[in-house]
Amino acid sequence: MRFALTRPATVLVVSQFALLLAPTHLLAQYVAKDRNSVRIVADQTHQLEIVTVEQFSFVLQKSAIGQIAFNEDTSTIVLSPFSGRVTRLLANVGDRVARGARLMEIDSPEVLPPQNDFVTAISNLNKARSQLRLADTIEQRHRMLFENKAGTLREWQQAQAQLSAAQNDLRSAETAVDAGRNRLRIMGRSEAEITALQEKGAISRTIAIEAPIDGTVIARKVGPGQQVRSDSNDALFTVADLSTMWLKAYLPETDIAFVRIGQDIDVRVSALPEREFKARIVAVGAASDAQTRRVMLRSEVPNPDGMLKSEMFATFRIRGATQLSLAVPMDAVVREGDVAAVWVQQDNDQLLFKRQLVTIGIEQEGRIQIRDGLSAGQRVVARGAIFIDNEARQ
Repeated sequence: MRFALTRPATVLVVSQFALLLAPTHLLAQYVAKDRNSVRIVADQTHQLEIVTVEQFSFVLQKSAIGQIAFNEDTSTIVLSPFSGRVTRLLANVGDRVARGARLMEIDSPEVLPPQNDFVTAISNLNKARSQLRLADTIEQRHRMLFENKAGTLREWQQAQAQLSAAQNDLRSAETAVDAGRNRLRIMGRSEAEITALQEKGAISRTIAIEAPIDGTVIARKVGPGQQVRSDSNDALFTVADLSTMWLKAYLPETDIAFVRIGQDIDVRVSALPEREFKARIVAVGAASDAQTRRVMLRSEVPNPDGMLKSEMFATFRIRGATQLSLAVPMDAVVREGDVAAVWVQQDNDQLLFKRQLVTIGIEQEGRIQIRDGLSAGQRVVARGAIFIDNEARQ
């Protein structure tokens, strides 16, 4: 529809210079319009940005919420292999510990028998060595007597049998010592402590409980003077490697076909809104929850600076395959409730723009997917679309 730009008594003359300087919000003075079409004057085209509808590769993605948790593959609980009383606590929650670092010491009578057995084994080893030296000397003497016709063959053979027995006794003693040393290692005794026990025979009732892995102490459930039991399953300490964390989430079962193990995802936590973490899906649940119809999804998130904490609330985006679709800049789409429209430049009259309803989809990188309503090659208004739409409503 076109409107005559006239007034009842006079004719308004507008110079070209005034048209060029006219602001966009005064466009109504120079256009003819109806609700679904607007015609502008040629000098106003520079105020609009006209773009061509083109194909764009949209990345299919899904979003969900989850929670940060400790990586259970790199964390472990610490139990006591002996019953006794805690005499010293050497680690607190938050401490970084190396493998073999002492977490606590306990006084336990259960550590005495292995030490006694080791001391006895050392004593038997020394005795077997002495017996071997004596048997070797006797065998050499009887051999020389026999070779010089001064001894009998029977005496030499008896000496050889005694030497062989002494050699077997020595091997048995050495095996017993090795077994005792290994038992002490399993108990948690260091090589220095075992060597001191071997040399001095000093037996101690105190035993140290050590960290089994490198990591951070994330829990401690024992106090000084407390009695601990070897048959209890209650963790005394929990140590975890915090260089990686888990993201646990429950994804609607309708989206499970969209994910796979090894897929990369983008993670954000509400406590650190300015940061984005990269993660990788490591497990997808084998069953869907009967109540929520959701499936457990677990991802591994690198945490080199330790900023991610357990129980943090997180959101994540799963990137999938790409989809080639028509797209326009987001400025080109004018929305009114659930209705979306664009202003299309007409091929036969480039000053005429018509309103076209469209079906929109994904928004990415400043572009919006057009699922229906436009064809490739059409030209639409990007910057200035909202102003044309406002003028069409007046």
